[in-house]
Parts: sequence; structure tokens; C-alpha cells
Amino acid sequence: MNIPQDLKYTQDHEWVRIEGDEATVGITDFAQSELGDIVYVEVETEGENLAKEAVFGTVEAVKTVSDLFVPLSGEIIAFNDQLEDTPELVNDDPYGEGWIVKIKLNEPSEIDGLLSNEGYQAVIS
Repeated sequence: MNIPQDLKYTQDHEWVRIEGDEATVGITDFAQSELGDIVYVEVETEGENLAKEAVFGTVEAVKTVSDLFVPLSGEIIAFNDQLEDTPELVNDDPYGEGWIVKIKLNEPSEIDGLLSNEGYQAVIS
């Protein structure tokens, strides 16, 4: 199971890459393997300001639909448009081309509440 050291994680199996006052968010390798083949990613919250843990979209796999929760308060400033035509990028490259949204952070202090690589490893084991 791939759990990069340089990212932060949530209990809801999302990863977060912090770059200044922006965060890129996707689902973890563990989450995509549990979901199976992803066939659709829906995010209709672009441009909206959301509170931490609000639902920002859904991921649809062959067998199930899962809500996506925003890990940090902020504005959804970008959606990965590639996922409209190739949602399988979330399966193929969850930490790279399969990113889902970018967030402009409202409360950078919330980063401290995210899990480290080791903390996330404990959640899934």
C-alpha cells in the first residue's frame, strides 16, 4: 500500500498536499483499492467556500458511491477536469494525475489536525 511521507491524511481516506495557502486533495491508494474501478467523479462545489468535513463531491465506483469530505476549511478553487473523461486516473495514479480538487485555505491551523503517514497507517491496519 502506497502512503507517501510528504502528504497529510484524513480518517476518511483522503490525502492532502499543502503548497503555501493551497491544498490539493484526492483519495488514498487504500481508498481507491477498496472502492474498486472508479467510473465517475462528481464535484459541484467549485467556487464555494466550505467548512471542514463538509461534503464536496462524490466518487462512484462500479459497486458503490462514496461522499468526499473537505479536509480543511476553504474555497474549492479547482476541480481536476481530466476526471470527467478519465475517472480511472483516481485508480491508476491516486497521488498524482488522480487528484480531485484544490482548496484555498481559510484556516491554515487546521493542518495540524491532519494525520501523518504513520497516523494514517495506523487507521488502515
